[in-house]
Amino acid sequence: MTDHTSPPSRALPPHLAEDPRVADWERRLEWPLIAVAGVFLVAYAVPIVWPQASATVQSVCSAVVFGSWLVFVVDYLARLLLSQQRWRFVRGNLLDLAVVAVPLLRPLRLLLLVKAIKRLNRAGATAMRGRVVLYAVAGSALLVLAGALAVTDAERGAADGTIENVGDGFWWALVTMATVGYGDTYPVTITGRFVAVGMMLGGIAVLGVVTATLSSWLVQNVEERSEEQRAERRDGTDDLWARRGDVESLVAEVRALREEVSRLRSDDGPGVGAASGAARGHHPPG
Repeated sequence: MTDHTSPPSRALPPHLAEDPRVADWERRLEWPLIAVAGVFLVAYAVPIVWPQASATVQSVCSAVVFGSWLVFVVDYLARLLLSQQRWRFVRGNLLDLAVVAVPLLRPLRLLLLVKAIKRLNRAGATAMRGRVVLYAVAGSALLVLAGALAVTDAERGAADGTIENVGDGFWWALVTMATVGYGDTYPVTITGRFVAVGMMLGGIAVLGVVTATLSSWLVQNVEERSEEQRAERRDGTDDLWARRGDVESLVAEVRALREEVSRLRSDDGPGVGAASGAARGHHPPG
């Protein structure tokens, strides 16, 4: 009796199991949302870099920041409605949910930049190593920029604070990102210390990504060179075998010729000997 039971279906990888409608939406809005994140960054940075800006400028920047947040809220809700497995979508996009849920906490608004890095990573290079390098470079630059702005915003005017301007913030962010920790500038507020923890973890993560990428690149180069050497040795061996075959053919031909000469000598030997004896016994008349 034939068993018509179908084999159990295999679970698809996450990138293949993604809802097609959500994937199409994200593909269409990748670059527009990256542009929105860039506008948000400028609007967020202006009041911090230029604290003497007029009330009008600061109001416009606040409106742009709020508008950028609304754009990402609409994007999140649209993807949630398009998703066929909404609970799975929520669990797989917790960062997006955090961006939507905490718009009033100024340092956490910079989570929008992390979303921009994710979008840039998807829209950028297609090769795996290219993606990793792009992610590491973009992540490092945005992490330093975001950390400098956030810590300056939190620390400026704090009692006993050592970070008073954007220059101090950038110096602190670079030192922290590199995990050097000179200690000449450091945050004293609770918010600033939370930013510091994020910078430390981000620096370690980026350093690990860069190290892994370089290691992978070196290993691949060594493997490619080894494969080239193995191919060259195989080609040399094939040439030697071909030459050996030619030599063996020549030896066989020489052996056949020798056998043919021996056979001819054995066949013509008596006649040749008699003719030689007659030639030796004949003397011309005197």
